[in-house]
Amino acid sequence: MVKKYIPSEKEKYMCEKHKAFFKKKLIEWKDEIIKSNSKSLYLNNVDHEISSPDIVDQASSHTEKTVEMRTINRQIKLLSKIDKAIKRINDNTYGYCEETSEPIGLKRLIAR
Repeated sequence: MVKKYIPSEKEKYMCEKHKAFFKKKLIEWKDEIIKSNSKSLYLNNVDHEISSPDIVDQASSHTEKTVEMRTINRQIKLLSKIDKAIKRINDNTYGYCEETSEPIGLKRLIAR
């Protein structure tokens, strides 16, 4: 059984192991969001093809689609933030406050 690596406060802050850990975590999170949205968009297109003649059903369907699109828009913004975080890892600025350059801390980064 392989023990899963967890960054430690005993290691140098944002060492290569830390950066690799967070980059992997961010990429997995990004892939999960993309996969989820792809499925939602596909189902939305399939549902769109099956239109109900009942106006109440149409209104309900429209409301559901609006909520789904808001969720997708939020996730698109999140994808942008994830991309920026990955760029900061590559630039060696990830894990530090953008305004003060102080370390954010491993526990907070892991929780996020």
